[in-house]
Amino acid sequence: MFSLSSLAFALALHTFVAACDPTLKDIHWSSCKQNGTVPFVCGTLQVPLDYTDPASNVTLTLELVKVSAVKQPKKGSILFNPGGPGEPGRDYVVQLADSLLINTGGSFDLIGFDTRGTENTIPFSCFANATERVANADKTPVYLNSSDTAIGQAWAAKTTLAESCAQNGKATGELMGTGFVARDMMQIVDALKEDGLLRYWGFSYGTALGATVAAMFPDRMDRVVLDGVLNPRDYYAGYDLEQQTDTDKTWDDFFKGCLDNPDGCALAQDDTTSDGLKQKIYDLLWKFKYQPVAVGSEAATDIIDYTLIKNAITFAMYNTMFWPPLADGLHGLLTGNYTAFIELPSLFAQPPIFPNYGPEAGVGIRSSDVSLRTDNLTTLYPLIEEAYRGSELFGDYLVASALHYAQWPFKAKGAYKGDFCAKTKNPMLFVGNTFDPYTALVSARNASAGFEGSVVLEHGGHGHTSLAQPSLCTAKAIRAYFTNGTLPAPGTKCEPTFPLFSNHTALEALAPIANFTKVKRAEGDGGDDDDGELMGAVVRLGKRVLGGMA
Repeated sequence: MFSLSSLAFALALHTFVAACDPTLKDIHWSSCKQNGTVPFVCGTLQVPLDYTDPASNVTLTLELVKVSAVKQPKKGSILFNPGGPGEPGRDYVVQLADSLLINTGGSFDLIGFDTRGTENTIPFSCFANATERVANADKTPVYLNSSDTAIGQAWAAKTTLAESCAQNGKATGELMGTGFVARDMMQIVDALKEDGLLRYWGFSYGTALGATVAAMFPDRMDRVVLDGVLNPRDYYAGYDLEQQTDTDKTWDDFFKGCLDNPDGCALAQDDTTSDGLKQKIYDLLWKFKYQPVAVGSEAATDIIDYTLIKNAITFAMYNTMFWPPLADGLHGLLTGNYTAFIELPSLFAQPPIFPNYGPEAGVGIRSSDVSLRTDNLTTLYPLIEEAYRGSELFGDYLVASALHYAQWPFKAKGAYKGDFCAKTKNPMLFVGNTFDPYTALVSARNASAGFEGSVVLEHGGHGHTSLAQPSLCTAKAIRAYFTNGTLPAPGTKCEPTFPLFSNHTALEALAPIANFTKVKRAEGDGGDDDDGELMGAVVRLGKRVLGGMA
């Protein structure tokens, strides 16, 4: 039985748990400080802290926000998870509420909640202070091919991380797995006192969460959209090499798109073929791996090396809005204008939309979920080699996570152990990009195959999730599904509305759509259509696709 008698445990959880009253099933809504685009209310809900201990009288306080529907009759509520894992769901809904209302049809309340390990929901931290956290990060290579010793160094640094987490996170390390979060979601659904069915839109990690809750509670699924899909089986295994299936294909299209739109891509000056451009960038990576360059007076920080270049590429691949500035920086490297590249981090490291992202939330949640464990680095060599073969660009990046999964000191309680094959009460909608460097289209197809009646909508865009290169066609399909349950026909593919390396602003690109809508309305055709408004909302959502776990 879970006890609060331990002082250490009490200090770790203090305000985050409360004595359980079995009658507490209501969400307690109240007014709160407004810092979003539309009015909202805040709520709290008591849920079991440990679902595996039914005799326990300890609960956890979930914090929620609600944005009310703007159309009547109201059709229920939609829950959201922006990914990570560990991105705060409340901030996501609050900051993007106006766009989410438009994209979901306006007839649903929008519910945001912070999953376990995130913000105030039993926040998970492995270090006593920021100084220790930074010291560990400085010793941890991000890319396993950044030096000849990077694999061993990363393993040792992640050993230190695991030991620190075991010491500082032991009170909560087993309590924030995805299986518990899925149960929390259904507690929210029950407390909303609607029809008892889940409506949900999840991105990236949120698709693993969505597949989990659908497999656990198939008879309680209403309209569920999973966008930027992880293969749930591989997610829990801890060696999701399927993630990088389309990575190099996306990277190839970065160069092809550049040459197709040379006015918007500085790299078009540097070669006449996409293969030629790509090879020049790979040559640059190898050059700076062994011959880093110091730039400016602050030589200790302004050093261009393999890792700095890969960081810029890794970040930019999430969202096509960053492709033109990445091209500018890479062109600077090719021409010796190193200052142009050094200025890139200031562009990519913009102030975060969600400043309260938990310190070790992401690593803690996923690491406790996965089954991969070993205390011997050599047993991971075949996996690392397979990753290298699978992607020339990111083969040394995504697989690096396996080094801390393998050594993680906690395994999530209440983990889902079943398969991902079920007939849900209502069929689900999976959305996968043709060119997603972090969640491959094949993963959407493989995940969908287990859920009878579900459909995969192929989004022909680039970047991570369908929001990274928006499509009016995709936006209409998702809105129609939420509004009336209409699924796109199997095999449907939606193309992006904006080309790669477009030299138009979003508003300029939207103008033809808005004008088209006005003309159609004047002709008496499409008077209820709001293509311009819908596309503008998708563009605003797309601007927050800045990265995450993938």
